[in-house]
Amino acid sequence: MIAAPLPDDENARLSTLRVLRVLDTDPEERFDRLTRMARRLFQVPIALVSLVDADRQWFKSAQGLDVPETPRDVSFCGHAILSDDILLIPDTHADPRFVDNPLVTGAPHVRFYAGCPVRAPSGHRLGTLCLIDHVPRGFDEDDQATLRDLAFMVEQQFAAMYMAMVDELTGLANRRGFESQAGHVLALCRRKQWPATMLYFDLDHFKHVNDRYGHAEGDWALKSFADILRFCLRASDVIARTGGDEFVVLLSGTATEQMSPALERVRTQVGALNLRAQRGYALDFSVGDAAMAGDRPLTLEELMQQADAAMYAHKQSRRRMG
Repeated sequence: MIAAPLPDDENARLSTLRVLRVLDTDPEERFDRLTRMARRLFQVPIALVSLVDADRQWFKSAQGLDVPETPRDVSFCGHAILSDDILLIPDTHADPRFVDNPLVTGAPHVRFYAGCPVRAPSGHRLGTLCLIDHVPRGFDEDDQATLRDLAFMVEQQFAAMYMAMVDELTGLANRRGFESQAGHVLALCRRKQWPATMLYFDLDHFKHVNDRYGHAEGDWALKSFADILRFCLRASDVIARTGGDEFVVLLSGTATEQMSPALERVRTQVGALNLRAQRGYALDFSVGDAAMAGDRPLTLEELMQQADAAMYAHKQSRRRMG
């Protein structure tokens, strides 16, 4: 068995998947309708909408399969999300990547697989619409075109969810997406008595960038800072652009004294960007933090208010220093 390598955009892909908050949700008719249609059109015993998480593939819709997920390292869909093409395996017994895969040698005894990647509007491949049969079979160009059409319909459903929760410019969560996702994470921290830290970022002199260099340059600055946050923080951290030049991050299971390495990574990457880009100005930020101890829970609103106040105090002190 050959496990699939990670996609080049894995961190951003997982961040998009987290923002959607679709993992571990109840079945929905809009997805089940499409897998029923796929099963009937192709006369296969199994049709799935599979989402590839960090260490598992989870099924948002499953026709003909009773398990909700399987490990990612044995998944076919982990291979399928590596490109935009359909992954077609007419006979797993003839493919060295899968011949000894436990999903082939044991239940559900996959002998045929066809998986079409499904993407978020950002372009990140979230998972697949896939077909499975217990016997080898052909899959001609017409079949492939039909599977692509159905996968596009799945993408449309994810797009509706995505647009409601995601900031279009940066691809991070918007305020609504952040409140939804961070509220869920914070509730988990309270149940587990885990600490949590909120970081509130504000880009310094951003109005000057827009006024002097134009809004396209301002957009570049916002997207560049968003990319740095993605790169420097964990896939499990909730990151959002909540408006204008303001960004927030919720670090779960992290006490305030443990956040310094993450902040230092952000500062280092911003400095490196300034040296590399030479845009005529220096991208910089003020930041404030607020902490919730495991045994002293706070609401999301309280954490955001405290972190916002700390950020404002930091910005004022930087202005006084010149």
